[in-house]
Amino acid sequence: MTLQDILTLDCTQCAVPANSKKRLLEQVCQLAANELGDSNPNDLLDSLLSREKMGSTGIGNGIAIPHGRLNNTNKAIAVFLTTERAIDFDAIDNKPVDIFICLFVPTNNTQEHLETLQSIAKLFSDRKTAKQVRKCINNQEMYNLIQQTT
Repeated sequence: MTLQDILTLDCTQCAVPANSKKRLLEQVCQLAANELGDSNPNDLLDSLLSREKMGSTGIGNGIAIPHGRLNNTNKAIAVFLTTERAIDFDAIDNKPVDIFICLFVPTNNTQEHLETLQSIAKLFSDRKTAKQVRKCINNQEMYNLIQQTT
C-alpha cells in the first residue's frame, strides 16, 4: 500500500500552525478521527504517543512519519501536513521537522503497515520530493503533488 492509496484531501493540510510535538499530534489525531468517523482522537493520540516513546519517528531532513495502530477498524489512513515553522520532534538528526506523514493502520495488518512505511520512506528519500512539498501553498497543491509522485 502506498501513501497515494490511503491519503485524502481532507487529511492533507499545508502550513499548519503548531509549536510543539504534542500539539501537532493532537491536530493529526483530530483530522484522522474526523476521517474515520468512529474513532476517538484521544485513543489515536495514545497510539501515536506510545510509538513515540519507543523512539522518535523523525527520520531526518525535516521529515517525520508518526504512526500508530487502530483496534476498531480495518481501514488504514494517512494524515499529511506541513507546519508554518519547523518544530522540535527529537528527530534522528536533531533538526526540527516541518513535514509530517502520519499513519494509522489496523492492528492486525503488520505486514501492510511495514510496507506502507517503507514506501513513504522511499518516496521522501528523494530530497526533491521534500523540496517540492515545502513549496506548496495550499492543501490541494500538496495533495496533488503526492498523488502525482511515484
